[in-house]
Amino acid sequence: MVIVGTRMLQNVTRIDWKDCSEAIPVFLILVGIPFSYSIADGMAPGFISHPIVKLFSGRRKDAGWLHWLLAAILTAYFLSIRSRMG
Repeated sequence: MVIVGTRMLQNVTRIDWKDCSEAIPVFLILVGIPFSYSIADGMAPGFISHPIVKLFSGRRKDAGWLHWLLAAILTAYFLSIRSRMG
């Protein structure tokens, strides 16, 4: 896991941190993974927020239909299944 984490952090330098529509989902993933103690659960907030942030930043076309589908599936999963497990 340490090796995977260091490999992931190498790519952080390539992120355009001045572009909020890119930085916010990445930040949510970077913070979500350690706080959720799960890679999958930690990546979900970034995947869910990506198309929403793109929509509100006026760059709706940057988020394709697959992004919206994944966000909807993850949102439904967390609201229905994970909320009962909690």
